[in-house]
Amino acid sequence: MPSGEPCGDGGKWLEAHYDPLAGLFSFSSCVDLADLSGDGESRLVVGDLGTGGGGMKLKVYRGTALMSESSLLDLPSGLVAFFMDLHEPRIPAVAVASGPCVYVYKNLRPYFKFTLPGLRVNTLEQDVWRQVREGQIDPLTLKEMLESVRKTADVPLSVRSLRFLSLDPDDMDDFVQLHKQQPIRRQTVITCIGTLKKSTADEDGVSCLVIGTESCDVFVLDPEAFIILSTVNPFKSTGLEVERRTVGVDYRVLQMSLPAPPTMMDVTGQFDVEFRITVACRNGNIYILRRESEKPKYCIELSSHPVGLVRVGKNVVVGCADESLQGFTQKGKKLWTVLLPAPITTMASMELPTRGLQAVLVGLANCEVQLYRDKSLLSSIKTPEDGGLIVNILKRTASFEDRAAAAGPPLAQSVRLNVPKKTKLLTPMSCRLSEPLKMNAVVQGLGPAFKLTLNVQNTAACRPVANLAVSFLYDESLYRMRTPYLRIPLLVPGVVYPVETFVECSSDKGISDIIKVFVLQEGSSAPLLSAHINMPVSEGLTIN
Repeated sequence: MPSGEPCGDGGKWLEAHYDPLAGLFSFSSCVDLADLSGDGESRLVVGDLGTGGGGMKLKVYRGTALMSESSLLDLPSGLVAFFMDLHEPRIPAVAVASGPCVYVYKNLRPYFKFTLPGLRVNTLEQDVWRQVREGQIDPLTLKEMLESVRKTADVPLSVRSLRFLSLDPDDMDDFVQLHKQQPIRRQTVITCIGTLKKSTADEDGVSCLVIGTESCDVFVLDPEAFIILSTVNPFKSTGLEVERRTVGVDYRVLQMSLPAPPTMMDVTGQFDVEFRITVACRNGNIYILRRESEKPKYCIELSSHPVGLVRVGKNVVVGCADESLQGFTQKGKKLWTVLLPAPITTMASMELPTRGLQAVLVGLANCEVQLYRDKSLLSSIKTPEDGGLIVNILKRTASFEDRAAAAGPPLAQSVRLNVPKKTKLLTPMSCRLSEPLKMNAVVQGLGPAFKLTLNVQNTAACRPVANLAVSFLYDESLYRMRTPYLRIPLLVPGVVYPVETFVECSSDKGISDIIKVFVLQEGSSAPLLSAHINMPVSEGLTIN
């Protein structure tokens, strides 16, 4: 932002840098912050689209200076930084989604390439091109047969056939002579990309890549072992094989399907415990995928197409094309709606743990960036119309107070009523619904004995939680547990309490199962919290 130009927010932001000639052409899905040097300083990583037909580059900024840049082979559709191993020093890798491939850069150098599995080819289309190859039909007959196949077949035509149908009759013969000897392939492309923690919620924990494709599929890729293993697909058997471009690197694939191609996604949880993938699709709906569900668990139907998707705590904030910002629960219940002064161009989350602030940054077409906490407007920043690279720093003394974003109910409705105290009959249920708990699990060991650690945290501001216990449900023919029922001490807010137990695998068949965990409270018949732990295969018994 130019020096001396007001921010329009009462001076909450410091104008650190403004470069109108930065020459960046990118989208928010191709921008990320990551500590790529291990020195505690975040770098700005940008997938620059260049001119659209060339000049695509991966650019890294240190502060306000360009640190490095690398050429990209194709237009990037998404970019994320993630930890793919436990090596020291803890430096993340950068994954760039481009076409049907994911290019992974480690230490800002190309490391390996992952290619999405191919799609099923129409058998009638293959037979038509076989007849052309054997000289049984001419190009004009080929066009008629392909048009007939396109109208009746369930499987779409390949890019080659679609390109052939768009040609003029004079160019068809040359096209057939050039491509008739080549095999027909159908390949999807990546539309969005995200990350999912593998087993721990630590900031530097190993993460999986989550990929959305044009073929309405969501893939979870797990860079777990540097040995070649078989493809894992527990939901459906499609016969797809992952193409491995680097010897010794394996990606285990988990595949889920959607009713429409995904455009944006938000991922939370851990792959080995429990996770949710919130996906905005091209049909204007938002779907929520959960572990062990082949189809979406919940569906949010919007009145207008989504243009932004951000998760704030347990709620989902969606920006729509009708210039509105809407909040939903993770089960799809609508909470609130805010009308905006201009169309939304991009959205991002903003968290300040030291102040307990979780908010959403909304970029508008009128060159304004607004900061919202739920439906309350906290701050607004004016940006120049000619664009550029702008860096603003939040002041340490900045305080955020809710500002009226739109006309709403009178303030008298927010005054608390003098409601009588709850009766003893309602107390257990109300306490059970309001306990703010968080839990993640860590499994250690090769087998047959495993150490299982549950990290339980009370996320309330000041109220402790007491009288809790942990219970485990598992296959007794496969596992033995020393203490299947554990008492949890008083949970003080903000402190993580580790609860440890040991699990022994009693099977020598090389199989594994899930262990269900329930957090219970005295006087309540329903669990406060539940999770599924995906146990690894016992390698100890396999070796013996």
